[in-house]
Amino acid sequence: MINGNVSHWWEQIGPAKPRPELPGDLQADIAIVGAGYTGLWTAYYLKRARPDARVVVLEQRHVGYGASGRNGGWLTNAITGGREQYVKTHGRDAAERFQAEMNRTVDEVIRVARAEGIDADIEKGGEFNVAYTPAQEQRIRDFAAAEQQWRHTDLELFEAAEATEKINVAGTRAAVWHPHCARIQPAKLAAGLADAVERSGVEIYEGTRVEEIAPHRARTARGTVSAEYVVRATEGFTAGLSGLRRLWLPMNSSLIATEPLAAEVWDELRWSDGETLGDFAHVYMYAQRTADDRIAIGGRGVPYRYGSRTDLDGETPLVTVDTLSEILHRFFPATRGAAIDHVWSGVLGVPRDWAATVGLDRETGIAWGGGYVGTGVTSTNLAGRTITDLILGERSDLVSLPWVNHRVRKWEPEPLRWIATKALYAAYGVADRSELRGRATTSPIAHLADVVTGRS
Repeated sequence: MINGNVSHWWEQIGPAKPRPELPGDLQADIAIVGAGYTGLWTAYYLKRARPDARVVVLEQRHVGYGASGRNGGWLTNAITGGREQYVKTHGRDAAERFQAEMNRTVDEVIRVARAEGIDADIEKGGEFNVAYTPAQEQRIRDFAAAEQQWRHTDLELFEAAEATEKINVAGTRAAVWHPHCARIQPAKLAAGLADAVERSGVEIYEGTRVEEIAPHRARTARGTVSAEYVVRATEGFTAGLSGLRRLWLPMNSSLIATEPLAAEVWDELRWSDGETLGDFAHVYMYAQRTADDRIAIGGRGVPYRYGSRTDLDGETPLVTVDTLSEILHRFFPATRGAAIDHVWSGVLGVPRDWAATVGLDRETGIAWGGGYVGTGVTSTNLAGRTITDLILGERSDLVSLPWVNHRVRKWEPEPLRWIATKALYAAYGVADRSELRGRATTSPIAHLADVVTGRS
């Protein structure tokens, strides 16, 4: 079993193509900090809109090194933190418009991948979530009823027998599915997108850690890039920038990938249409069937490291491997005995209110996108298009979406945020275990944790 080495996705396709370090001070039109999906999509759309602009991307390691090359491969339409939060501030029509745009964004990523010749193992099979305890069943039924009151959700509720015909998850009591999701191979998308932006004339400098973003400047030990606009696209690594340690919490998530499973196992699992798979636990899981017939399954391992520290190459505690393996085998008993080929971890950015944001401060020239809390495969594309329109001064529908220029208070200082995060995820774990033992309603411990985290 390989532990770390960034991710199974990068291990599968081989090391990222090396690119040069920043050679010294540079003058650019737009400097982008971070060569993950947010930075690459922003570069892609900016260069298409302004072919004459000098666009420079700065990356501390290599393209797709962070969450963009380590995620679960869900290209889905979820609005980070839920669309309901925007009804009070922007109205229901704005929230529904946001959802419609997220639906379109799933197809936009697929379109660009096809147009640029990026083979990222994309299969649009929708998102399938199961409930396997009485409390989860009540939550999923309530969720389905609420979702079906909104336009653009296209959600279907499945009873147990119909659900297990679609994906045979042991103990399924009910499930929901919607069509606006595709499975992808994350590193293939990152690598292909980086090649596409370079073909358009964008400069990518790797091995160049930005230490500070200041008005119209990105400062590194190798030189300073001066630009009219600087885009902060650092997601889970934002806490490493000067002055931003408490802006977004770097939350850890971990995955395991099995060996390729035999045809008879897949016959039993009935998982054949490219669906992504999740559940309605409080500490939820997420999974996909890969193009080479593995199961990649993820969830929270060690959720947070003291002082907003971030991991380097994704090495993961063995207790996390055991936890994810237990979920895998509980869902799919036929996988018992299958080898775990790879385990890895990565960080994602969590704002204090769990709501993603994109914006531009025109006075300082600093733009940003991030805080996706796990929905970034799709949200990054919308962020890149929106940042492009903000920088170019376009009065498009995108720049009036309710997440634009959304800001919240910072996270609490240490040790408060470490104590709180550890306690909250312990509470969610207690709630899940009580529900697995048969509790019929959602644990009040989980309700309390939701209030404290700002998720309800």
